[in-house]
Amino acid sequence: MTLLLPDLLIIIFYILISIFIGFWMSRRSAKGLKDYFVGNNNMKWYWLGLSNSSGMFDVNAVSWRVALLLMYGIQSVWIPWVWPVWNQVFVMIFLSTWLRRSGAMTGAEWMRIRFGDNTGGKLSHIIVVVFAVTEVMISIGIFFTGIGGLAAQLLPDIAIGSGNAVLVSSASMYAIIICLLTTLYSVKGGIYSVVATEVMQFIIMTICCFIVLWLGMTSVGSASIENFLPEGWLDFWPKKEIAYNWPVPYRMLETESLQNGFKMVAGMVGLMIGKGILASLAGPVPGFDMQRSFSSQSPKDAAKMSGFTILVLFIPLYFMVGGFSLLAIEELPKAISGLEKLEYIFNVVVAKLPVGIKGLIIAGLLAAFMSTFSAFVNVAPAYLVNDLYKRYLAPTKTDAHYVNTGKVVSFIVVMIGILIGTQITSLNNIILFVTGAFYGGYAAPNVLKWIWWRFNGYGYFFGMLSGMIAAIYGTTVVVWIASFIPSLQGLADTQAKNLLAFIFIFFVSIVGCILGCLLTKPVEKETTLQFYMQTRPWGFWKPIIEQARQLDPHFIPNRHLIRDAVNVLIGIIWQMSMVVMPLYIAYRQWNTALICAIVWLASSYFLKKNWYDKLENY
Repeated sequence: MTLLLPDLLIIIFYILISIFIGFWMSRRSAKGLKDYFVGNNNMKWYWLGLSNSSGMFDVNAVSWRVALLLMYGIQSVWIPWVWPVWNQVFVMIFLSTWLRRSGAMTGAEWMRIRFGDNTGGKLSHIIVVVFAVTEVMISIGIFFTGIGGLAAQLLPDIAIGSGNAVLVSSASMYAIIICLLTTLYSVKGGIYSVVATEVMQFIIMTICCFIVLWLGMTSVGSASIENFLPEGWLDFWPKKEIAYNWPVPYRMLETESLQNGFKMVAGMVGLMIGKGILASLAGPVPGFDMQRSFSSQSPKDAAKMSGFTILVLFIPLYFMVGGFSLLAIEELPKAISGLEKLEYIFNVVVAKLPVGIKGLIIAGLLAAFMSTFSAFVNVAPAYLVNDLYKRYLAPTKTDAHYVNTGKVVSFIVVMIGILIGTQITSLNNIILFVTGAFYGGYAAPNVLKWIWWRFNGYGYFFGMLSGMIAAIYGTTVVVWIASFIPSLQGLADTQAKNLLAFIFIFFVSIVGCILGCLLTKPVEKETTLQFYMQTRPWGFWKPIIEQARQLDPHFIPNRHLIRDAVNVLIGIIWQMSMVVMPLYIAYRQWNTALICAIVWLASSYFLKKNWYDKLENY
């Protein structure tokens, strides 16, 4: 694609201003690891919330959502439940306060508070480090592949070599340049540079969202929408099977919908809810979301930060998705014969944008990538340096030494992640594997660590280990089992088999948890008691509650399970209204959009009264 000078200048200016802000913030020299990685717990919740939402504004997910919307209609909003997309609601309602009360800097350090420093505690500590670093490197590989392909489609060709003698593709060149530039300022200033640049990037992305919506609504008339959309495309509630009669025979849409395995949305929603509750109760994986909770000034601020993340993220995000899908309606009939995958219509639409706006939108897409990438870059070194190097190899070095070591480790992690990215052939497959199968091994032990007093470090270690091993073979086992069940054979041949694999992996993991726990000694009473009185989760803690009352007769245990469960339910409705409302606005369904707005206001008021106003009491 050829870019004119105004577009190139806008993109270059954006990259330079990002680097400038990152380096400018690095003037605040970190006094130690806690300052470098979590801002010494002195960062404002609203800046962290904007930063967190910016990190979640994944450019790969935008093009994926646009393709899903075109293919499945409004019912596609249920498909991200496979992650689950509403796990942030659980974090907002209660998990962020539990995390922040620990005073930990990383998820691995949190394990020491929960399980102590015995052998079981050390094993749980190490397995979390392994999981966190693996997740970060796979994520970096995913981002490398995604941004490289997008940049190669939208920016001038910079491949080394030509024809059959291409040494380094244009996609790889762009990915390497963008990843290294982002790593440079992220490593230089630590979390201060990451948060500052992410706030700026979020502002740019939000502006782009409204521009895309305006372009879509002014460029595509109601007649074009009616001519394109089949009957039922605008329906919200999931149906037993999505089968549209397209006005024009789009064979690609039918083929991809079968391969994705999401045509039977209603049947899969039940699986998504079950998996989602377990995955959400486990808490955030050891990534940038957890790090933002640890960085907050107080448990209350951690909760407000998580709620603010939801509030500012979804409406702009789905305005962009709705706007791009409208623009795609105009281009799809002309471009579909030349597309290998429906996701590539996103690149076609961006290429057709007006001069100036095109440069701004590309800058916004780069901002979406760089904010997500920088958030991950700042995570893995915290675990490797604080939880391995400092604790086991060099416990007596200076704070400056640990910070410098963290910077070196950051570059090493990025390099390994880039190497992983060069081996990824299908973004969709690896995303579904990570969110479906890989997290299956994380769910069981991380649910039990919150709610069961008897759970120990051995149970956590063997639960995580057995789950991670099962994730390697999970999809193969599911396909084998499905061969004996006629009703599952079609589903097992699709990418949705990763969702089914979660059930198998979770079962293997829970067995590992229980056996590892019951065949070994409980955690020392003093450690468990201190953890419970400090964190105050609800669950099965009766023996510990009795000990706490003996120690402090005025101690009040957490009895808010029902209240939290109700708030989570209303929170999911609140979030879903912010997903659907922008789409109905984009497609001029004013009556339905008004209903969504009323639901949003009503759920907001409920959460204000039953959650926000009671945060002081947590």
